[in-house]
Amino acid sequence: MANTEHKMTEKESLELITSMINQAKENVNESGTLYLLWGWLILFCCIVQFVGVKFFNDPNVYLVWILTWVVLIFQVFYIRNKRKRSRVKTFMREVSSSVWLVFFICLMLLFFIESRYKDYNLFNPLLLDMYGMPTFLMGIILKFRPLVIGAVCCWILSIICVFVPLDYQVLLVGLSIISAWIIPGYILRGTSKGTRLKSIRDEKVFV
Repeated sequence: MANTEHKMTEKESLELITSMINQAKENVNESGTLYLLWGWLILFCCIVQFVGVKFFNDPNVYLVWILTWVVLIFQVFYIRNKRKRSRVKTFMREVSSSVWLVFFICLMLLFFIESRYKDYNLFNPLLLDMYGMPTFLMGIILKFRPLVIGAVCCWILSIICVFVPLDYQVLLVGLSIISAWIIPGYILRGTSKGTRLKSIRDEKVFV
């Protein structure tokens, strides 16, 4: 009897851990919404910048990146409202917030250093290198392989970027975003929907 109870405890613990990971995928990453939002935005900015520079020689095309600040403000309010509704702080959520906070701080430092030395040939390779950092960590934390693969793609493209002319480097940034955020975002959304449907079916079974 005691042995049976011990086995049940182990099973319940495994189910609890699995449930926490699935919940983290849904709550921490907003079911892939933020990955998709940022992914499509940055891809759009990359394409606009490349077309504006390469075909129109427009010096003001870089202003398109102001959109990232608009989305950042939206994200702050979006996450704040979601957390107010949930009223629950989890360890996974705190770790996730710390990872993205470190990424944001490093990104701001990169912008500052770049504006100081104005070596634009290094900016995009370093940017790709940085994109891989939070993507890889979140993939490990959530045990979500598409994010890990996306991070590795960022690092490979970072190396390739060093050998590519400056005007074409932004296309590699866009490619990295597709592999690191857009594709995992859609997979994560599908996973979250599948988890919710399974929960609904399980609830109906017990009703």
